[in-house]
Amino acid sequence: MKHRKGIILAGGSGTRLYPATKSISKQLLPIYDKPMIYYPLTTLMLADIQDILIITTTHEQHLFQQLLGDGAQWGISLNYEVQANPEGLPQAFTIGEKFLNGSPCAMILGDNIFYAHKFGDHLQKASNRTHGATVFAHQVSDPNRYGIVEFDREKKIHSIEEKPQNPKSNWAVTGLYFFDENVPSYAKTLRPSARGELEIVDILNQYLKANELHVELMGRGCCWFDAGIHRTMLEASQMVHSIQTHQSTAIACPEEVAFYKKWISAEEVLSMSDLYKGNDYGKYLKKIVRENYYSPSGFNELK
Repeated sequence: MKHRKGIILAGGSGTRLYPATKSISKQLLPIYDKPMIYYPLTTLMLADIQDILIITTTHEQHLFQQLLGDGAQWGISLNYEVQANPEGLPQAFTIGEKFLNGSPCAMILGDNIFYAHKFGDHLQKASNRTHGATVFAHQVSDPNRYGIVEFDREKKIHSIEEKPQNPKSNWAVTGLYFFDENVPSYAKTLRPSARGELEIVDILNQYLKANELHVELMGRGCCWFDAGIHRTMLEASQMVHSIQTHQSTAIACPEEVAFYKKWISAEEVLSMSDLYKGNDYGKYLKKIVRENYYSPSGFNELK
């Protein structure tokens, strides 16, 4: 089986954040002390995904390339494609079909931020499944606004509905999905919904019909933010600030993830710390090398 690849969907017009995003992608705006794109990027890295496609708008792609480069500094490979006209999430799989080249994948939305106890364990469980698809679900207080998954005590999924008037649960499908190699073929069969877009729920229902759809539940102590509006951007920033201040650890630090995955050396981390002389980020990179505290369970707790 081919190794799993990753897709970050970072296109779109970001109109919900106007005027802040009239001249720049929301994924380049900061969530506390790091660009928003760092959060989905490190989520894929935590899933041991090193080959990643970033889908952007035409006029902003060079900004992402300027920020992230080719990923070699973190021991990964970053590729770029353009989404000229946003036509729904499944479009990512047709845009990225050549990149995937028959590989299974994980797709994450560029404005989704996750923080959970041992989150890496959930990611590894989903990544280790060789067939079907996996969604990550989080409880919400307003299920009418989300795609909602209904399942039984054995976590067998019975239905997925997009923004239902009468929700069958309060478990929302987040913007993180794991798929087998068949997802581009499924995406090609879709037709636009009444909203005029291709719907990710239609792909998920194809996997559900084949009895190949799984769910990972993000329970108590797990945080998920769809940072596509000002309020949730602020809430995510406050969460990151609080944890980083009180625990003296970082969230969404790609150098740290790469270092503990042993994709880059201590010398490479120290070299990158020189780029951030005089600020807390550079000091933190020196700290993780100095302390060199590696524990698989502990590391997952931090992330």
